[in-house]
Amino acid sequence: MNTQWQQYKNIINAVVKPAFGCTEPISAAYASAVAADLLGKMPEELDVKVSDNLFKNSMGVFVPGTGRIGLAIASAAGAVGGNPNGGLEVLVNIKPEHVEKAQQLIDAGKVKAGRKDVEEFIYCEVVAKAGNDVAVVEISGGHTQVIKKTLNGNIVFDASSDQNKDEKPKSTASVCEGVEISIEGIYDYATNVDFEEIKFILEARDLNSALSDEGLENSYGLEVGKTIQKSIAKGLFGNGLINNIVMRTAAASDARMGGATLPAMSNFGSGNQGIAATMPVVETAQHFGSSEEQLARALIMSHLGAIYMKSFYPPLSPFCGNAVTSSAAAMGMVYLAGGSFEQMCFAIQNTLSDTTGMYCDGAKSTCAMKVKSSTNSAVMSFLMAIENNEARSQGIVADEVEKTIRNVGKMVKQGMSNTDATIIEIMSA
Repeated sequence: MNTQWQQYKNIINAVVKPAFGCTEPISAAYASAVAADLLGKMPEELDVKVSDNLFKNSMGVFVPGTGRIGLAIASAAGAVGGNPNGGLEVLVNIKPEHVEKAQQLIDAGKVKAGRKDVEEFIYCEVVAKAGNDVAVVEISGGHTQVIKKTLNGNIVFDASSDQNKDEKPKSTASVCEGVEISIEGIYDYATNVDFEEIKFILEARDLNSALSDEGLENSYGLEVGKTIQKSIAKGLFGNGLINNIVMRTAAASDARMGGATLPAMSNFGSGNQGIAATMPVVETAQHFGSSEEQLARALIMSHLGAIYMKSFYPPLSPFCGNAVTSSAAAMGMVYLAGGSFEQMCFAIQNTLSDTTGMYCDGAKSTCAMKVKSSTNSAVMSFLMAIENNEARSQGIVADEVEKTIRNVGKMVKQGMSNTDATIIEIMSA
C-alpha cells in the first residue's frame, strides 16, 4: 500500500472509534477515571471544568448506564466505576452500585461541574481529592487526549515535555494536516485499495446496526425512528428505501442519545455522525444486494469523506456536523447504486446546498431529528445525483465540490464565530 493510502487508513483509525455514550460527557468521565486511578482510591470530591463546547454538548444528553443527564453524573460515574484504560468506552462496565455511589457524591455536594474559559474547543480538567491527596488531569484537543497529570503538585505526565515528544497532542481538527487528500483521492483509495486493508470498517455496520435495532425495539428519546416505523405500519409512509434509511438511521440516534448501553462507531468524535455516515450506506447496500467488499468501500468513502470535510472547521462548533457527514454518506450511496464519480460529487453538492446552516445547540434527544433531516436530504440528493441533477453556483455551493467544502469551512470558522457564544448564553439562561 502506498504512503498516501496508508495515511488515509491512519486518519480513519485515529478518529473512527467505538464510543460508549455521547463523547462530550464521556470525555469528563474518562478524565475522572484517570484522576481516580492516579489517586489510587475513590475520590471524595470532584471539581470538573470544561470548555464551552464540551459543556454545551453535555447539558441534555443521557449518560449510558446511569439513566441520568449531565456532566456531574458522567464525572462521578467515571471516578467511581470507570475504566481508566477504556478511552471512549470508559463506562462500558458501569454497574448500578457505581451509579448509586456516584449519585451519593453529587447529593452530598461533592461534585462540581462548570465551564472554563479556554481557547481549545475540546478541553476538560478534573481535580480529584481524597484525604490530603489531590490529583489533576487535563484533556485537550481530543476527547481522550490527556495532556497533563499531576499528583499532590508533582507532575506525573506532561505531553509537552521533551521526554514525551512522541505523545505531544494533536488537535482532532488537524488530523488531515500534511496529508494530500481530496474527494477524488478518497474515491481512488476506496475503490482501489485491497479489500483486506479496509475490511475493518465493517465493524461500523455491526455496532451502529445494533444501536438501530435497539432504537426500534425500545423507547428512547423522541422515538423518531419508531414513529417512522409505526407510520409505515399504518400506511402513512411508504415501505421503501428512503423511509427505511431514515427510520434506521434516526432510530440509532434515538438509542444513542437516550442512554442505550451499546457502543456506537463514532466519526470525528461524534457517535451521531458515525451513525449518519454508516446507516444510510448499510441500508442502501442491503437494498441493492451489495457484497461486503462493496459495502466496505462505500463506508470508507462515507467515513473518510466526512472526516476530510470536517477537517476545515473546529471539531466542536455551532454547526451541526451531520450536514457534511450526510453528504459523504450520499457519495457512498451513489457508489452502491452504480453511479459515477461525477455523480458522487453531485450528491455532495446537493446535500450541502440543503443542510448547510443547521445549528448545533447541544447534544440531546433532538439530535435524532437533525440526523433524520440530514439523512433525508442525503437520500434525496443521491437520487437526484444519479439522475444527473446537481446544485451548483448557488450561494455557498460553488461550481465544484472542493470549493464548496472550503466555503462551508469558511462559514463555520468565520461566519459563525459569535454564534456559539449566543447559543450557550441562551442555553444557560
